[in-house]
Amino acid sequence: MISLEGGKHRAFCDGMSRRDALRLGALAMGGLSLPNLLRAEAAQTTASGTKSTHKAVIMVFLAGGPPHQDMFDLKMDAPAEIRGEFKPIATNVEGISITDQMPRLSRIMDKVAIIRSIADCRDEHDATVCLTGYSREESRQAGGRPSLGAVVSKAQGPVDPAVPPFVGLSPKTIHAPWGNPGVPGYLGLSHAPFTPNGPELAAMSLPQGFSRSRLDGRRGLLSAFDHMRRDIDNSGMIDGLDAFTRRSFEILTSSQMVDALDLSREDPRLRAKYGIGDMDPVDDGPPCCMDHFLMARRLVEAGVRVVTIGFGRWDYHSNNFGQCRKRLPKLDMALTALIEDLHARGLDKDVSVVVWGEFGRTPRINAQGGRDHWAPVSSALIAGGGMRTGQVIGSTNRLGEVPKDRPVKMQEVFATLYHNMGIDASQTFINHAGRPMNVLDYNKPMPELI
Repeated sequence: MISLEGGKHRAFCDGMSRRDALRLGALAMGGLSLPNLLRAEAAQTTASGTKSTHKAVIMVFLAGGPPHQDMFDLKMDAPAEIRGEFKPIATNVEGISITDQMPRLSRIMDKVAIIRSIADCRDEHDATVCLTGYSREESRQAGGRPSLGAVVSKAQGPVDPAVPPFVGLSPKTIHAPWGNPGVPGYLGLSHAPFTPNGPELAAMSLPQGFSRSRLDGRRGLLSAFDHMRRDIDNSGMIDGLDAFTRRSFEILTSSQMVDALDLSREDPRLRAKYGIGDMDPVDDGPPCCMDHFLMARRLVEAGVRVVTIGFGRWDYHSNNFGQCRKRLPKLDMALTALIEDLHARGLDKDVSVVVWGEFGRTPRINAQGGRDHWAPVSSALIAGGGMRTGQVIGSTNRLGEVPKDRPVKMQEVFATLYHNMGIDASQTFINHAGRPMNVLDYNKPMPELI
C-alpha cells in the first residue's frame, strides 16, 4: 500500500523529510506502494466523470466453455443423450427460443442478438481468444497480442485522466488463465487493465489530513528520479513506470473511481434487480458476482472504455445440468438487468455487450452427466452498441456439432466491436521486435449487426 504519512523528521529545503524522500526513492526504483500495485496489474488512464457520451464495451467471459446446446441452441429433435434436460421457451421475438433457465432474457430478446455458429475456437482453457481474437499460441508467436481493452486504450487514450480506460473486474483464479482480464501484449504495461478488486480500493483516496501540496511535492521528487533513470534506461520500461505513477497520483486526487465502484450509491431496488453476488470462486474459476454487472455500468458512466468480467466456471464434465441450474439463472438475472439498465439510461447505442466462452461443449452427454470440450462450434450473445438485435445469426446441424450455415470467426465479432468503438481494426501497431502488426488479421465487421 502506498505510504503517504509524514512524521517529524529532518527536512530538506523543500520541507520534505529525508524519510519521505527515501520512501519515494524506493518507490521510484521499483519498491513499494500504489504505483507498484498498479504496475503489477494495470496501466495508463482514460475516462469521464458523469453520464457516458463515449463508446464502450462490456465483455463477459464465461470461463471453461459454456454449453451452447443448453443455452441458446437447444436441439429438441436430437436423441435424448444429446438434447439434454432443458426445454426451449419462446422469446418476445417470434421464432426465437432459448433455454427455460433464462426466462428474463427471453423477455428482452429484441434487445440482443445470438450467434449460434462461432466456428474457429481452440481446445484451450484460456481467456486469450475471447479477449484478443487469437489463440494462445497465435498470440505468443506474434509477441503477445494485445487484448481489446489494451487496443482501445492505445488507440483512443483517456476520456479523463482520473479514470482508467480499461478495467478488469475478474479477480485472480486458481486456474490462472481464467482470471486473465486482458493483457496489453506488445503495446506495453501502460495499456494493461486496472483491476480494482481487493486492497487496491482502500488505496484510492488520500489519507485524512494529507494535503494536495504535499502530494505534489512527492510527485516532483518522483519525476526527478525518473529523469535520472531515463538517462540509463534503454528498454523503454521507464515510460510504462511513468504511466503507473501518473495514474497513481490522478486516482489519489480524484474520487471518481472510488465513487464508480461504490454500489451503495445505487438505488437499492435497482441493485436488487441485478442480484447481489459474492466473490467466492467457483472451484478453480471466477466467482458468480452479479455486482460486477452493475459495477461495469457505473464504470462506463464514469468514463471507462472497456470493462471485462469473468463470471463463473462452466467446465461441466459431470453434472452439467445440476451446475447449469445453479448458474444460468444468476447469469440471466444480472445480464438482463444490465441490458435493460443500459437502454433505460440511453446508453444502448454507445455501449456494446458481448458474452461468450472459449469453446462449446460436446453434443453427446457423457456417462457422468456432463459435456466435454467441443471446439468446432460455440455460441455468443451480443447487445447494445447500436447494433441490429432481435435476431439469430448462423445455425448448427441437427445435433449441434458443426455450423450448418454462416460460420462466424471470432475476429469478426472483434471487428464489429472495434467498429462500434470507432476504431479501424486494419491499423497496425509495432510489436517488441519492431514489426508492424495488424490489430486483426480479419478486420471486417459483421454486416448482419452494423
